[in-house]
Amino acid sequence: MKRLRRPLRTPIDPYILLLLATVGIAALLPARGAAADVASGASTVAIAFLFFLYGVRLSTREALDGMRHWRLHVTVLACTFVAFPLLGLAARGLVPVLLTQPLYQGLLFLTLVPSTIQSSIAFTSIARGNVPAAICAGSFSSLVGIVLTPLLAAALLGSGGVGFSTDSVVKIVLQLLVPFLAGQVLRRWIGDFVTRHRKVLGLVDRGSILLVVYTAFSEGMVQGIWHQVSPVRLAALLAVESVLLGVMLALTWYGARALKFGRADRIAIQFAGSKKSLASGLPMASVLFGAHASLAVLPLMLFHQMQLMVCAVIARRRAHDPEAMTPAGRSAQSPTAVGTGPRPR
Repeated sequence: MKRLRRPLRTPIDPYILLLLATVGIAALLPARGAAADVASGASTVAIAFLFFLYGVRLSTREALDGMRHWRLHVTVLACTFVAFPLLGLAARGLVPVLLTQPLYQGLLFLTLVPSTIQSSIAFTSIARGNVPAAICAGSFSSLVGIVLTPLLAAALLGSGGVGFSTDSVVKIVLQLLVPFLAGQVLRRWIGDFVTRHRKVLGLVDRGSILLVVYTAFSEGMVQGIWHQVSPVRLAALLAVESVLLGVMLALTWYGARALKFGRADRIAIQFAGSKKSLASGLPMASVLFGAHASLAVLPLMLFHQMQLMVCAVIARRRAHDPEAMTPAGRSAQSPTAVGTGPRPR
């Protein structure tokens, strides 16, 4: 519980500070020439390794067990891959008044990314919600997102620099899907090893994402794309993302209530259905956008920090709801989903 409460004590995610520091290093010392080729190759390997670890960590049996609460998981998936993208498409009307076309493409990509696992579990636990359901919902979203996010990006961003060519299909399969499936196949032999060394591998995990960020923003600096972003545009982007997050938080909470879910399930739906995964989105953007990935991931990085800060406040308030103190409010936490699920990410 001490670990789960960390988001409430830390208003700014320390990892976000590392990401911002990495962006600063890329701005001052971008990789060029042979160094850029080495960084790009290392980034490709890092992305494959990330999705290999995703495959090892996801317990297929526990995920299948969690499907007993299928209504909740379908609701979360609908919020993540239907409601979010529809709002992203609606934001097209903000171009060019508030957003530039590249920033809008990044915002739309943000709406296509799967949900988080780690923070969904943490905030659901703090708010006294259905933690097993949050684990399964986040896992399903990540699994579906490996296939669905690139397909949606190709369909909705095809005219904006993300063409769905044969080459892009091969890159997606080789860098994302094949490593994930390999992790699933090898899980029975190395799953225990990964669990025992989760802290060390977690550092490698996050270090790989920092490498992806450095490579993407280095390419952006070399191409001079940062001249396209002004402080006014960044402020407008933050305002748009604030509205996007507020709409999704309201939709997941009141929509789940309209669907007759209990309090514990509504909490899991709200926290799993209103968030986007930085860990999954950054590698996917690197594969899909290539040299234009730096602007594509900027909205996701900002949204990630915003969702952590807002959801920390909501989780604390939910924990003190009068309904949370009643037997009925507590009873829905365990029977609706089974298994302990994978380790939080």
